[in-house]
Amino acid sequence: MDILDKIIATKREEIERFKPLSSIERFERDGFFWQIANRSLVQSLLQAGSTGIIAEFKRKSPSKGWFKTKELEVEPVVVAYNKSAAGISVLTDDEYFGGDLDDLIQTKVVSDVPVLRKDFIIDKWQIAEAKAFGADVILLIAACLSKAEVKEFAVYANSIGLETILEVHNEEELDHICDEVSMIGVNNRNLKTFEVDINTSLDLIKKIPADKPAIAESGITNVETIVTLKNAGFKGFLIGENFMKADDPAIAFADFVNQLNAEAL
Repeated sequence: MDILDKIIATKREEIERFKPLSSIERFERDGFFWQIANRSLVQSLLQAGSTGIIAEFKRKSPSKGWFKTKELEVEPVVVAYNKSAAGISVLTDDEYFGGDLDDLIQTKVVSDVPVLRKDFIIDKWQIAEAKAFGADVILLIAACLSKAEVKEFAVYANSIGLETILEVHNEEELDHICDEVSMIGVNNRNLKTFEVDINTSLDLIKKIPADKPAIAESGITNVETIVTLKNAGFKGFLIGENFMKADDPAIAFADFVNQLNAEAL
């Protein structure tokens, strides 16, 4: 099995273990964030003067191991992100990315920008869980969902106030796009090999519907790349590893934004 297959297999086991402990109805009834108005990432990305950066908090990756240990507190990092980011992405997968739902809750509490729960969603139950634990946006990955599942999940997410990013990796996956998804993310990292190529974004942007804000993901390490992607039509830029591998992610993020602002002058 490739890495994506392994992740999905593990995710199915996790859902089978945890799903009986809390029903969708219980999330709706007892979820702390269920009654709180959701923040719109679409609006944040399209707002005049937006950096477009979706800054990501993740402790490790399957291909590169740990960037930061579990001892790293979420709050100092996401508070820094909150100052200039259009949104904040939080990895909640534990086995492969070292995250958990507590990271999501803490991010929501100390920020006022939209919060993306980044995980491998393969069950409607996870969408209700995301809402209950503070997400404003969820990620739907075309590589591990059918077209029917993308539509079903996006319809349900919309019904409970969540926005959706449909993540694609190649031209074939563009046929998963439906009216109900809010944004299209192009991941420059091949989830089967974990190789990164920024040209994936530059090739696919031409084929993404104009009414769906496009977000480039992975492989963004400098301001020049953002300028290139923005000129190509992208509104959002998801960056995590570039900040999290630094000694101090908060400082690395602030320095990056300063460089971006200087480039815009």
